[in-house]
Amino acid sequence: MSLTARSFLSTMIWLALYGQAVAGETSVTQGNPNALEIPKGTCLAPEYRCLTKAEQSDDINNQPITIVADSAEAKANEKSIYRGDVVVKQGHRTVRADEAILRQPENVVTAEGNVYYHDGDIAIRGKSLQTNLDNEDTTLTDINYQMMCEPGRGEAKRVFKNGTTFYELEDGTYTTCPEKDDSWRFVAGKIEKEDGDIFADLYNARFEVLDTPVFYMPYLRVPVEDGRLTGFLYPSISWNDSDGIEFETPFYWNIHPQADMVITPKYMSNRGLFMSFEPRYLTKAGIGTMVVEYMGEDRLYPEFDKSWGFNWRHNGIQDHWKYDIDYSKVSDISYFSRHTDSRVGSREDNTLLQTGDVSYRDLNWDSTLSVRNFQALSENTSVYRLLPQLSMNYYHTDLAYGVDFQMPFQVSKFATDDNTKPDAVRVNLAPTFTLPYNLPWLSASAEGKLYYTYYDQSNIEGVTGVNGEKLEETVSRVVPMARLHAAITLERSGTLLNEAYTQTLEPQIQYLYIHDVDQSGIYNPVNYAGGGYDTARLQTDYYGLFRANQFSSIDYINPANQFTVGAATRFFDDGFKERFNIAFGQIYYLDRPDSNNGTLVDYSAWAVESELNLFDNFFVRGSVEYDSNISNMQFGNATIEYRKDETFVQTSYRYVSKNYIASTTGNEDLDSITEDGISQLGLVAGFPLTKNLSVQGQYFHDLTQDLLLENQFGITYTSACWAIGLSYNKYLLTRNNINDPELYDNNITLSFSLLGIGADAGFGYSTASGNALGYSNPFGLNN
Repeated sequence: MSLTARSFLSTMIWLALYGQAVAGETSVTQGNPNALEIPKGTCLAPEYRCLTKAEQSDDINNQPITIVADSAEAKANEKSIYRGDVVVKQGHRTVRADEAILRQPENVVTAEGNVYYHDGDIAIRGKSLQTNLDNEDTTLTDINYQMMCEPGRGEAKRVFKNGTTFYELEDGTYTTCPEKDDSWRFVAGKIEKEDGDIFADLYNARFEVLDTPVFYMPYLRVPVEDGRLTGFLYPSISWNDSDGIEFETPFYWNIHPQADMVITPKYMSNRGLFMSFEPRYLTKAGIGTMVVEYMGEDRLYPEFDKSWGFNWRHNGIQDHWKYDIDYSKVSDISYFSRHTDSRVGSREDNTLLQTGDVSYRDLNWDSTLSVRNFQALSENTSVYRLLPQLSMNYYHTDLAYGVDFQMPFQVSKFATDDNTKPDAVRVNLAPTFTLPYNLPWLSASAEGKLYYTYYDQSNIEGVTGVNGEKLEETVSRVVPMARLHAAITLERSGTLLNEAYTQTLEPQIQYLYIHDVDQSGIYNPVNYAGGGYDTARLQTDYYGLFRANQFSSIDYINPANQFTVGAATRFFDDGFKERFNIAFGQIYYLDRPDSNNGTLVDYSAWAVESELNLFDNFFVRGSVEYDSNISNMQFGNATIEYRKDETFVQTSYRYVSKNYIASTTGNEDLDSITEDGISQLGLVAGFPLTKNLSVQGQYFHDLTQDLLLENQFGITYTSACWAIGLSYNKYLLTRNNINDPELYDNNITLSFSLLGIGADAGFGYSTASGNALGYSNPFGLNN
């Protein structure tokens, strides 16, 4: 609606222009007026809406005015008449009419016949115009307008401007549909606006489809310029087989220039009323948003009385301080399975984050105080609370001989509600010296680090490791580490199939030594099933081979006496766009027993990664880890994708062996979770059938258990100004055991949207229906 009113009120712009055109200093010429006009139907960007550079800094109302007419006649103190294709030009604005008359001493201007205005932003045609130059009262009749730079057109029977203080439009319409397309439109019996006010009042407003009224509002107050106003936003109507007909009527509350809130009641015919509240605020300490959801009585799920969800996010920077808060909580663990479109979280979440950070940063040091908690969304999930953690880091670069130094320090308190797991206070200090050496073709560094960690562990009774290890109440650990790393970049040019290309060869080598110390008394992910306060094993890929620690945190520091070798090669076309790359590497152990059958191994699994980009439309990406020690592929994934215009097809496959899952998670009893690891195939596709009709679909299947994970199909019809979509979605509900019954949720959604009246399309239109998997771009960095 804001564009509707703004389009109507834009017609007022040319009234001031015409008044000045007659009363101000003018020049009258005869000739072809087309030389003065912007071509009809042309959108002129705001930065070009002037004639010369000098005019860019001037108010257009003060620019010179030129009048062109076939004839001009003037009688002193009586009237001036311009006849025959009258054209008034001022800057980028043009007014045309068959005849224009200035009557004096009344000081009234009248324009008759084919009145036309064009400024590169809007084009207006009208039957007649009358303006009183003394009080600036102006009336237009029977106007049609067309927006030039965005969809929008309409009509008004009468437009009246009361001086410079008040606008009134009668029988106004607005639609984004092209000419001769009356699929839908907004109609208002009267629109009023005070000058200088960013809001307009609409009376007897209604929405029509094919000239048939669909809904009616006796009064509506909307913003017509940049600004905020308390009032109703676009309604939304949709339907699905579980919730029934859904009707939303969002209400915007402009509480304060730095605070507002959207209140959205949603009525579901099969379930009842669901309310959401979304306040926002802006302070010197940052910006914050909240989401509060509440449902008192749910007829579809009567066992859940008064379900609710809450999320608060805040972030800000003030001087040296930085603040971050992300807190979410729901009434029960099945909340998201009942409210799949919740703004608090989504049904694929296993936990909800409850965290807060306060950081202080200075030139050579920084510190952060963190609090972290989780709400588990399944009965078998237990997580550690961090209450609190203090992290500090001192760093100083370019000391003697170019050495860099940093001293991270951390104190953490871990607590859990699981009585089978310990609580702990952990103190860690890790002074680090790094000596970098760089040339255009060489990057090398030497690093030395000393880990000192102290644990005070409680609730350790009955907690034993996988080999019978027992935890210690207090334990300290000192682990020295040394690392040498060097990478070389070589480059050559050549031709392939008569096409020029550039190839790089990037070998690198690393020596890593981490002293082997006894860590059995610490609750860690190696000796204790599910162990580690905030530590888990990281997946090994090509770049992960060159990490010092193969774990996410410090509860276990893996011993190492090893060399890592690897190489990558890349091919660039003559435009220096990367078309192909492949990287592979392996770790060679000088001293490391493997836990696999107690045997010694000399090398790790091979890690290989590769990407291919053909013609900017066809993409292939894959990675694999193959352990030749046991002649077994540990994991692998591959994605093949074709993208062109509105067509995309992506197929993906991922595999993880069962023994790899056991070795990385520490869980040896996987029979109830998976029969033979993970083997999943997926397909996501979308393409147009005709100019207006398109289809989208996706299918994901578990090959190990021959089980459908998710299936979705949608068809969408899109015209120039509206769209309608029908989608079907079936997905497997969360289950913790392969022996659980297969429970699926089926969802059918029919939605309708008006195009060009809002960034979110409005009226409940969507091409998806809350799917958990869907499309992802494996070739970008922001996944």
